[in-house]
Amino acid sequence: MVSEAIHPLRIRDYRLIWLTRFLSVNATVAVVVIIGAQVYQYARTVEGMAPKEAAFLLGLLGLAQFIPFLLLTPVAGLLADRLDRRFVAAASTAVDLGIALTLALANTFEFLSLPLLFALAACHGGARVFIGPSVSAIIPNVVPAESLPRAVAFSSIAWQSGSVIGPAVAGFLLARDPAMPYWYAAALLAVGMVTVLMIRPIPIPPKSELHPVRQMAEGAQFVWRERFLLGCVTLDLFAVLLGGATAMLPAFAYDVLHVGDEGLGLMRGAPGVGAALVALWLGFRPMHRNVGEKMLWAVAVYGGATLTFGLSTSFVLSLSMLALLGAADQVSVFIRSTLIQLNTPDDKRGRVSSISGLAISASNELGEMQSGLAAALLGPVWAVALGGAGAIVVTAIWTVIFPELRRAKTFAPQYRQKEQVR
Repeated sequence: MVSEAIHPLRIRDYRLIWLTRFLSVNATVAVVVIIGAQVYQYARTVEGMAPKEAAFLLGLLGLAQFIPFLLLTPVAGLLADRLDRRFVAAASTAVDLGIALTLALANTFEFLSLPLLFALAACHGGARVFIGPSVSAIIPNVVPAESLPRAVAFSSIAWQSGSVIGPAVAGFLLARDPAMPYWYAAALLAVGMVTVLMIRPIPIPPKSELHPVRQMAEGAQFVWRERFLLGCVTLDLFAVLLGGATAMLPAFAYDVLHVGDEGLGLMRGAPGVGAALVALWLGFRPMHRNVGEKMLWAVAVYGGATLTFGLSTSFVLSLSMLALLGAADQVSVFIRSTLIQLNTPDDKRGRVSSISGLAISASNELGEMQSGLAAALLGPVWAVALGGAGAIVVTAIWTVIFPELRRAKTFAPQYRQKEQVR
C-alpha cells in the first residue's frame, strides 16, 4: 500500500497536471465528436449521400487526423525531451484553442464546409501529438516512483471523466446551436493553458551529443528491445485498430438506433463512464499482480463488447456494451502506461511516450479508417461487429507469439530484465 503522505493528489504540481488533462480531454474530445457528427450530417443532408457513403467519410476523417500525427510523432517526442515540457503542452493547447474558435465562427457565420472540417481535423491531429508526450513525461518528475501506479490511475480518471463530460455536454449543446460546443471547448482550452503554465519548472535533461535524427531513433530502439513492452503496445495497436467502434457512432445514432444528437453524446461518453469507474477503482486499489494475464483478458472482453454493440438494436444494451468496452480498455491503458513510465529513463521518456501515443493514435484513427472502409462495403453494423471479432482473434494470436505477456506477474523492471536473459 502507498502511504497517504505520498498520495499523488497531495502534490500541488500533480493536481495541476490532473486538471490540465481533464480540461484538455474534455474540450478536444468534444470537438472531435462534433466534427464527426457535422461531417456525417453535412454529407447526408447537404451532399445527399447514402449512409454507407457518409460512414466512409467518417473513416477518411480518422485518416486525416492520423497522417499529421504520424509525421510529427518523432519531432514531438524529441521536443518533449529537449524543451520545457510545460511550454510544449501550452503551445499545442493554443493550436487546439484556435481550431475551436475557428469552428465556432464557421457555424455562427455559416461558412462551414467539408473541406474546412477535414482541414481542421488534420490540424487537431498535428496539435495533440505534442501535448500527450509532454504532459505524460512530467508526471514521473513530480510524483515519487512508489506512488506512480496510483498517479497513472488517477490521471486516467481525468482523461476518462473528460471523455464522458465533453461528448455529453457537446451533444446537448449541438442540439441547440451548432456553434455552442466549440465555444464551450474554447473556454476549457483557455483555462487549460493557464493551469499547465502554473506547474513549477521541471529540470530539462542534459542535451545529447547525438544528431537529432539519432535521438529520435533511440526511443524506437528502446521499445523494440523491450519485448514485453513491445507486445503490450502492439497488442493494443492491432486489437483497437480492428475493434474501433467510436468512428461509426454517428451512423448508429442517426441511422441504426435513431437517437439523435443527444443520444450520440451519451453513446460517445459511455466508454468513458466505464473507463472512469475502473480508473477510480485502480486509483484506490492499484493493480500489482498477474498484470499480463489481466491485460490479455481485458482486450478480449473489449472485442466481445464491440461485437455485441455492433449487433445490438437496443439503445440501453448499446450503452452498456460501450461502457464495458471502455472499462476493459482502461485496464489495458493502466498496465501499458505504468510500464512505460516506470521502465523508461527520464531522458527518453518523451520519445517513448510519443511512440506509445502513436500506437494509440494508429489504433484509433486508422481503426476509424478501417471501420469506414468496412462500412462502405458491409454497412456500419457488420463493420463494427466483425471488427470486434477480429480483436478477439488478435488477442489469441498475441498470447502465443508474445508468451512474455501472459507470464508477466508484476510491473517491476527486474522482471523484464530477467525475461530478456532467458
